[in-house]
Order: sequence, then C-alpha cells, then structure tokens
Amino acid sequence: MAKVNVRVRVDTGALYLDFFYQGVRCREQTALGDTPEHRKRLQSLANRIQREIERGSFDYGVFFPESPKATLFGGHPVGPARAESGASPAPPQASAAAPPERQTLAFAEFAELWFLEMSPQWRRLHRQGVREVLDKNLLPTFGGRALHAITKADVMAFRAELAKLPGRGGGTLGAARINKIMCFLRQILNEAADRFEFTPAFRGIKPLKQKRSDVEPFTLEEVRKILVAVRPDYRDYLTVRFFTGLRTGEVNGLKWKHVDLERNLILVRETVVNGHEEDGVKTDTSLRDIAMLPMVREAIENRLRNRDPACPWVFPSAEGGPMDAHNFSNRVWYPLLRHLGFAPRRPYQTRHTAATLMLAAGESPEWIAQVMGHSTTAMLFKVYSRFVPNLTRQDGQAFAGLVHSRLAAATGTAPVRPKATQAPAETAPVDATAALAALRALSPEQLASLLTLAQREP
Repeated sequence: MAKVNVRVRVDTGALYLDFFYQGVRCREQTALGDTPEHRKRLQSLANRIQREIERGSFDYGVFFPESPKATLFGGHPVGPARAESGASPAPPQASAAAPPERQTLAFAEFAELWFLEMSPQWRRLHRQGVREVLDKNLLPTFGGRALHAITKADVMAFRAELAKLPGRGGGTLGAARINKIMCFLRQILNEAADRFEFTPAFRGIKPLKQKRSDVEPFTLEEVRKILVAVRPDYRDYLTVRFFTGLRTGEVNGLKWKHVDLERNLILVRETVVNGHEEDGVKTDTSLRDIAMLPMVREAIENRLRNRDPACPWVFPSAEGGPMDAHNFSNRVWYPLLRHLGFAPRRPYQTRHTAATLMLAAGESPEWIAQVMGHSTTAMLFKVYSRFVPNLTRQDGQAFAGLVHSRLAAATGTAPVRPKATQAPAETAPVDATAALAALRALSPEQLASLLTLAQREP
C-alpha cells in the first residue's frame, strides 16, 4: 500500500500531500508553511486519508472538493487491492434493496480539516481562539458524531449547556461568548452540509441577544484629573490614548518608524496583543494616519527626548519590549482610578472618551470615523451619540427655520425668527493661525486647565 506523505515545496516552502491513488500520483497543495505545528496537523490528515484508502472508503471529493482529481475519480471509493492495481471500480450491481445510509466524516475529522484549510487566512490570535474553542467545547461534545447525524435539537441542547458554564467575572457565560462558540460550530456544520449535501442543523437558529457595548467615557474634568495625578512616566502615554482614540494594541505597538513628525502624523500600521506583534492591524480600515493634536505632539516629543536609540517602541516596558497591557492595568490604571475616587473602567474607555469629545466638539462624523478606524459612521451614532448633549436637535426648530426662510424668500417677505430660538450674539472673527500657535505652546496640564475653565462658561 502506497503511503500518504507530507512534503514541502522547494520554491514556496508550502506543505503538500503526495500519494498514489488508483495508480495515479496525487499531489494536493496547501497554503501552510513548513512549521512543526503545520506538519503535525497535516500528518494527522495524511493518516486519516491512509486509513480511508486501506478500508476502501476513501472518497477523493470529500477530502479535496476543489481538486481537479475529484472529478477524475468521480467520488467512488475503492478497496485496497483495487486501489493498488489501479483498476477501475466495478459498476454497481442492480438491486432492489434500499440505497445505503448516507456516510459522512466524523465531526472531529472534518473539524480538523476545516481548521487546516482556514488557518492561512486567520491572524495568530484568532487562530488561537478557534483552536481553544475546538479543544475545549466542540470536540468533546460532537467529536465522535457523524456530521449528518447532528440535529438542530443537538445544537440547541449544546447551547443550553454552554449557558450553564461559569463565566469570567462570576456568574455564567455571557451571550457574546456563547455566540462566538456557536459561530464556529455553525461555520463547520454549514461547510460540511455544502460538501456532503445534507440539511444544515443551524437552520432557523438565531444568535442570542447581546447587551449594548459598555461605553463609559470620561468627562474633560476627569481627563484633566487623571493626567495631573498619573505617574509622570505614564502621562505622555495616557495623553496619546485620550486624544487619539488609538486601540490598546495600536498604542502599545506604536514604533518610532511610524511617527512622522515632519507631516505631524501617527501611522497606524501594527498592533501588539498579549506581548506579541501581530501581522497588520485589526481590520482594513484600521490602517490609517492620525494627525497629532498639539498636546499629542508634545507628548511624543517628550518621549523622543528620553528615547533609547536601540528601542523601537514609543512606549516601551521596563524590559525594553512593548507596553504590557495587563501590567499597566493592574499596577497603574486601576490604582489611579481608586486614588481619584472614580468608578473602575477599562483602559479602553480612553478610546471611547476620544470619540465622544470629538463629537461634542462638532467634528465631522466622517472624519471621526476615519480617525477611529471605523468603516462607516453608523457606530458613532449608535454607540456614542447618547453621551453628547445637543449633538442633534429634537424640537423641530431647525426644520421650521429652514422652511420659513425658504418660503419667505419665495414670497419676498422678510423672514421672522421663531420665538423659541434666539439669534446668537455677533462675535469678532477668530485668527485661526494665531489660536493654533497659542495652543501648541501650552503644556498638557495648561491645556487641561483651559478646558476646565471653558466648561464652566455658561
């Protein structure tokens, strides 16, 4: 019996399977690089193919549905002796007996195949998350079951059991975590249903309703107090977080090569998660350039003056690596909030704070979405608008004023301002260049004090 071998392409370094089936040499390519983990998983697949061939139940189209050879072999399994000789499979005998019951792979076998096929398009952290769900939740429950035998009732019972499992912060698993686990199960079963042509078990099953995102932005006064009270070596770090809206992984992964002082830009190109550099950023729209406000530029220049030339990170840890998110949260952030008497909030709220401050200042929603790395403005209005008073009018006066002024212009009569609104007092034009220069000259503490005074104005 010919062996199913795992080999590596010299030109690309990608792994592939090399074996003989029905007297034909078969080479099935993958996008997996030559690593111990990939070799181990591909060897597991090779062993399963070997067993199927030896049992005479190997169906080429099941394992390699996109391969041209799947059509060549026609999806007809052949026995070991016939596979060795290369003889064509015998034609089916006419029989009045009922057709045999549908045969599909076990869930565990297909789940491993699906994981191998999908891995090249996933980022490292996502791949780890999928692997964890497979090993901890899906394989122990469905591993030995035939794919076509898993029913909607089985899926619903599985979800009910998930809801009983303990959660992270006490209580049971939340809807978001349950939906994530169920999402992976849905993808596996739906893909299997397409390949083996059976009714998917997920038909009619909707995700659980999730609570609205926990958004608790800080006020300007709270931001001022935080920047004044925080340890001096973390003041620049928090200034950048509060006034750019960078995600935790983006600011912790910021390198000097991505700070363009000449053009006054921060280039978001990389991210760090759990101390590991990720390839690229969260989404395509997360790849962006952010203009530095005066206080942000000053914070960056402070870091530049104290920079270790051998360190690539703008905000390094004491060991010289990227900022450790867990260490910052536990040793700096939460103790600082307790010292100030603030309710505990995740450091990610600095991003929400930046978004709400931009909206409150009247910036264009399209510009804010670009700065935050959102693909559309929908999230801004869905998540943040309730934190910004008077962001939109709801009394109809703006509409009434527009209609009245247009009708007055058409009839030649002088428009009359509705009584519910008052004309704003005339003010002298502002020299924008001089104002910007004055802002650039302020320190973060001075700017925070100025913002506090502005808030006290009626």
